[in-house]
Amino acid sequence: MSSQTRSNALFAEALKYIPGGVNSPVRVFRAVGGQPFFAQRAEGARVWDVDGNEYIDYVCTWGPAILGHAHPKIIAVVKAAAGRGTSFGIPNPLEVKMARLICGLVPSIQKVRLCNSGTEACMSAIRLARGFTRRDQIVKFDGCYHGHADSLLVKAGSGALTFGHPDSAGVPADFAKHTIVLPFNDADAVKAAFAANKNGIAAIIVEPVPGNAGLYLPKPGYLEFLREITKANGALLIFDEVMTGFRLAPGGAQERFGISPDLTCLGKIIGGGLPVGAFGGRADVMDCLAPVGPVYQAGTLSGNPLAMAAGIAALEELNRPKSKLQGPKSKRAMNDAYSRLEKLGAQLETGMRDAAKAAHVPVRFNRCGSMFCAYFTAGPVWNLADAMKSDRDRFKQFFHGMLAAGIYLAPSPFEAGFISTAHTAADIGRTVRAAADVLRRH
Repeated sequence: MSSQTRSNALFAEALKYIPGGVNSPVRVFRAVGGQPFFAQRAEGARVWDVDGNEYIDYVCTWGPAILGHAHPKIIAVVKAAAGRGTSFGIPNPLEVKMARLICGLVPSIQKVRLCNSGTEACMSAIRLARGFTRRDQIVKFDGCYHGHADSLLVKAGSGALTFGHPDSAGVPADFAKHTIVLPFNDADAVKAAFAANKNGIAAIIVEPVPGNAGLYLPKPGYLEFLREITKANGALLIFDEVMTGFRLAPGGAQERFGISPDLTCLGKIIGGGLPVGAFGGRADVMDCLAPVGPVYQAGTLSGNPLAMAAGIAALEELNRPKSKLQGPKSKRAMNDAYSRLEKLGAQLETGMRDAAKAAHVPVRFNRCGSMFCAYFTAGPVWNLADAMKSDRDRFKQFFHGMLAAGIYLAPSPFEAGFISTAHTAADIGRTVRAAADVLRRH
């Protein structure tokens, strides 16, 4: 890797005009030390910085680039949409097509409202849950990040953890007091919360596979338990699938685990790389939204035609049927995007575990489909408390060693990594070899 002279100069300039020099805190590299590089362009599974350095990218725009960067179909439809106008503030046909696609792919979603970000989707879903149930309290889990709305920045994940301040200044205590924070994967804590707040809990909001404190999975039966206890207590179950939606399966984590929530928050992939969000669910709940019902939510840029065009192209490409397999056992057309992602993920998982074992370094490699995280700890990671036992200094060394080898991982031990369909088995092999070398040296 060559120098980062131009990146360093840009960062120095950015510090004069942008708080911290970045427009989202996790980009600043504070968790790993050093200064961030500035991207010049990206294509497929690679990104190039302004100094000409090339990296295999496992951040993938923090999830949306599931087809890789600059996918030709997405670029083409965005160019065509821009030629017709970048924004209308008037209903456009692409909004209807996107809504129909989402409802068709995610069985729990009968109606959907488009918005502009994951934060907005989660904020709106919670307001809707409170309005529908006429209750105030929300249950969330520590380490789960649902955007930066006031009532949700309580023991949050993502950048909040990276900087060691899970609670944000500027959030009034009166807002936070309506948020009950519990450990993930702890059924007894959820039971106790419902017992102590009889008829007071409007909803549980949860990342079905938390990806903002690294990545940890639900224990067998845990999501089923959340579904049962919310239903039994008249509360709603909200799945925050901003990360997992359309990534872990065509119908998201809820399809993968066989759970049907009342509301679902979406983002990332449905924008094809452009800013977008959505929330949807049961028709009776969604019909409480204005202009039909009393719960207000609005957005001038909601259903933006560029974002809709990009997202539709992404979803259609992900769910494009493969030609029928040959042979007597082949009974239906198969989609191979998800099988490819699963195969690449399994290759990375096996390789990374073998590399850590050979180097005698304690690493817990968690993976779900094409999402992953490596914790430098010997014990299992089921929740935030487990994740916080990870060796942060060792992660810093590992991150910079991989970066020097041309492998870009999230610059924080508390962020998930992502694989795209543009990654190849050769990319994974090169990544594993680099990891083996870095682990041996550090």
